[in-house]
Amino acid sequence: MIPAAFEYHRPSDIAGALSVLTEHGDDARVLAGGHSLIPMMKLRMAEVPHLIDLQDIADLKGISIEGGTITIGAMTTQHELINHGALHAAAPIIREAALQIADPQVRYMGTLGGNVANGDPGNDMPGLMQCLDAGFTLVGADATRTVPARDFYESAYMTERDDEEILTRITFSVVDAGYAYEKQKRKIGDYATAACAALITKDGDKVSSASIAMTNLSDVPVLSETAAAALVGTSCDEAAIKAAVAAALEDIDPTEDNRGPVEFKMHVAGIIISRAIARAWSRA
Repeated sequence: MIPAAFEYHRPSDIAGALSVLTEHGDDARVLAGGHSLIPMMKLRMAEVPHLIDLQDIADLKGISIEGGTITIGAMTTQHELINHGALHAAAPIIREAALQIADPQVRYMGTLGGNVANGDPGNDMPGLMQCLDAGFTLVGADATRTVPARDFYESAYMTERDDEEILTRITFSVVDAGYAYEKQKRKIGDYATAACAALITKDGDKVSSASIAMTNLSDVPVLSETAAAALVGTSCDEAAIKAAVAAALEDIDPTEDNRGPVEFKMHVAGIIISRAIARAWSRA
């Protein structure tokens, strides 16, 4: 199918994009990489009278690392995340996760901002951003605000972003921890059946802090504080990992779909979470 007729806008700055959003309200949508919105428009599941392409806005691109803080422009592509040497050194889990998103063709166009902003529970970066305790900067016509990734997601495709706001950048701290992003999927390019991001720091031979977040196991990404708490103070042995997995499984709520029944997803989730924790601990 082809989409319904629409007006195409390609502003060169954030002010221009906000002007179109303000003028047309609910009839306007911003376009990042387009891998979610364009298929929905083609299937007539979304009708967008005014489409605002953000590709020409330079202020939405780029990666900077200053004073222990990483800032990534919302229009930075997954390909750029993978190939940025300084980012890999400062937060290697980003590259590890981005390499597991779709395929190279998608990663050349798909953006970090698009991945986190539309609230798709199958996207990889929202859970990772919660694990990293990232902040999302939202710019509207009258104000700029930063929303923690851990407070951003309300339900599937529903977020804290107002329709007349644009996500401009993502910020988080340099990663000084053992890390892992584990993902199980049916085939290359597919969404995860289950995925888990884990960060672990150690003091001597004990876990001093942990962060565990999961993807596509609920209608929102799931940060499991109870799983992290089950690891802190332990030597991350088999019993501790088992306790953390049990705690994480209590926090998820998968649904049956073409990736399998609930029982299968719970089983896969347990394996993936266990692997992520063990590998993060080995790197701590």
